Amino acid sequence: MITGGQSYVSAPPAFSADGRLLLVCSGRAVSVFSTATAMLVSELEGHEGDVTAVVVVAPPAQATAAAKLASYCWTAGLDGVLIYWDFLAAEVMRKVQVGLPVHSMVVPDIYRTSKGVEVSSPFAFISVEDTSKLASEPKALCGQMRVYDLTKGRQVGGLLAETRKPEKIVASSSGEFLGITNKRKLHIWRIPTKDFKPDKIRKIKLRHTKHLTTLAFHPTERTVAGGDVTGRILIWRCFGNSKFSESSVQSKEDDGRDGVRGDDDADTCTTWHWHSSSVRFLKFSSDGAYLFSGGLEGVIVVWQLDTGKRRYKPRLGSPLLFFVDSPDSSISCVSCTNNQVYLLKMPNMEVMRSIAGIKLPIASPNLGGSNRAVYGFDYTNRLVAIPTEDYCIQFYNLFENAEVSEVQVCERNFQPIDDITMYISMVSLSIDGDLMCTVDVKLPEEGLGGLVTLKFWNHGSRAGHYFLSTVIYEPHSDDGVSSVAFRPGRNMAVSSSFGGNFKVWVQSLSSQSNDERNCSGWRCQSVGSYKKKPMTSAAFSADGSVLAVAAESTITLWDPDNNALVGVIAETLSPVTNLSFVGTSVFLMSLCQSSRPQIALWNVSNLSMQWSYSIYAEAACCSPDGSEFAVLALLSCPDGEASTQQDGVILLFDAESSNPIASWSVKKASGGSISFVKGDVPLDANADSSRDKEPMLLVYVNGSHEYAIFDPRESEEVVISKNKHKKIQAEEPAPIGYASIYGELTKLEPKKEVSDVPFVPSDRPWETIFSGSSHVLPPLTKLCSAFLSSLLEKRPVANE
Repeated sequence: MITGGQSYVSAPPAFSADGRLLLVCSGRAVSVFSTATAMLVSELEGHEGDVTAVVVVAPPAQATAAAKLASYCWTAGLDGVLIYWDFLAAEVMRKVQVGLPVHSMVVPDIYRTSKGVEVSSPFAFISVEDTSKLASEPKALCGQMRVYDLTKGRQVGGLLAETRKPEKIVASSSGEFLGITNKRKLHIWRIPTKDFKPDKIRKIKLRHTKHLTTLAFHPTERTVAGGDVTGRILIWRCFGNSKFSESSVQSKEDDGRDGVRGDDDADTCTTWHWHSSSVRFLKFSSDGAYLFSGGLEGVIVVWQLDTGKRRYKPRLGSPLLFFVDSPDSSISCVSCTNNQVYLLKMPNMEVMRSIAGIKLPIASPNLGGSNRAVYGFDYTNRLVAIPTEDYCIQFYNLFENAEVSEVQVCERNFQPIDDITMYISMVSLSIDGDLMCTVDVKLPEEGLGGLVTLKFWNHGSRAGHYFLSTVIYEPHSDDGVSSVAFRPGRNMAVSSSFGGNFKVWVQSLSSQSNDERNCSGWRCQSVGSYKKKPMTSAAFSADGSVLAVAAESTITLWDPDNNALVGVIAETLSPVTNLSFVGTSVFLMSLCQSSRPQIALWNVSNLSMQWSYSIYAEAACCSPDGSEFAVLALLSCPDGEASTQQDGVILLFDAESSNPIASWSVKKASGGSISFVKGDVPLDANADSSRDKEPMLLVYVNGSHEYAIFDPRESEEVVISKNKHKKIQAEEPAPIGYASIYGELTKLEPKKEVSDVPFVPSDRPWETIFSGSSHVLPPLTKLCSAFLSSLLEKRPVANE
């Protein structure tokens, strides 16, 4: 089984000590990427729950010189385990059992005296969830902040804090201060970094009038910044002078305490405001001169700490979540809600590369009656096509767990606060992946201005690349499009409408144009209807000779070439939402999703029902060249808007029998989808390679866009390493000596006879003779003579 699609932005990432690697929490693993190439280097797999924190730490003091070149980190997860890794070797060094889900963790640098010598002693400050308390209770304190001795593997001291929910812990760069946000307060602890004892930890609170969302500590000064839900940033300077210092520095009645509320232990409090909504992150620069902030606007704001002046890094295209800088201060990264991590070149914050995961689900309004998730599957190239929030279609390689491309369906400028005015309601691909069709809907404003657009796309030079062929506005008058299906082996498609008709579209080729982008267009060949009933779904048979169209609860059969009705199948219990032919057989599968759900199999040859089940199915798919079909069923019929956390089951059927031949329990089935994909090789290396059928794999995408690929023909679950199907890049050795400071030297070419002119003469030398940087150009005396000689006509001189 292959899994992928995990979120890369569920927790802040972490840089390695040299900044060459980025450790990203991805589901139950930690993915290690190269910052130079943004390629996957390795994965740390050891947790049984989602990883929520990764902290890079210094190597142990007793490590050998060779071992100190390696890199180490601690990870925490919802399985209640802390794991110590050598992440270059992907090796587990130690495990500490906590027993409760860990939501956040910091490991500050703490030293203790052993035999007169200060040695590093790892202590972890963790935020856990007390599962014995019900979060629904009005005053239940489910969040706890604890201290763990990582050397002895046990908790030390009592609870540092109890909160309504587990809060994110933030540590200063020195490890001396820790803080969390708790409603309208900042809780700050001073940690004794030398001779650490839990009873020496001191705590203060800083208050605000609004709920605080994030905080950050200054790297050198006793200054803390906090962001609130309204977009304001507050900066408390010289906090803890009374309680954290050895002696009181000033009186609380001092008049110089501008902006400080009540008796809070701080000198001044300054407020800045630019963000229009909640501040997601705050981060001071390594020199402490600037403060970075980000939020829903998708803009990184850089504040100059002394003056309050600001500059911006705009057009990141998605709300921001985390900002992390590397130890060498030349590179940073920002995590966005669209499951992308951008690597930034500092200080200009130029986007160098991006680590793109599968886009997370978006909220699309319901138009025309279907709440189903919108997915498209490329059976041949093993890609999934998912509409994104910025009106794109993201093509994602299921086997490599990597983005292939994005196709912009509609133009859009990112506006984080605007209501949804347009969305992509449908994406459909031909079985060979050569054609794509999309439907985008512009919602009416006050009942006016709605628009449905049908677009046909032709395949480009590479998998996942498409160019626009034809745009059709209002293909079915003012009614929405319910389904689109391509005819196998022909450039033909059919679209059905809730308005009561379906249209057959054909691609017309032009022999007058040599440009493939302009050589074809789509036109309507015929229109069909049945008793003016809404057409809810359509499908072609495997050979393309039969077109099945559902007229609400009636299934009609048509000849697509002549647009002639050839048969009518008995009615179903409720309107059909999905039709699909089972491979090359005579069976047709129908799916009904309503208060009276039904999954039914029909025999097209005699127009009769083979068998049916009254179960609620979220999705269904049929094998293109076999007799199997799969159904994703929910464990209970959803009432209203279903939660993505609802579990389900995948049932595999053979068309000849009503009994499922296999079943699998799955999580987050609501909003999910399933599809068969082509497999070049079986997942099981020990499988019988002599079997006749081509490997046929089944892919399941859940409501959170996480997916799993497995072989439905195998009776036992085969679990393999995900790295075997991913592009794993071997990490290059770090440069040393001269190269580490100035970079690699250019390779010297063998000496050749060259003239004084630093370029190769050409027919038009004056176009390039003065090009180049001024400090590398030859003197003007040499350039002038070469320039003048190029203007003169040279003639051979005969010697008399």
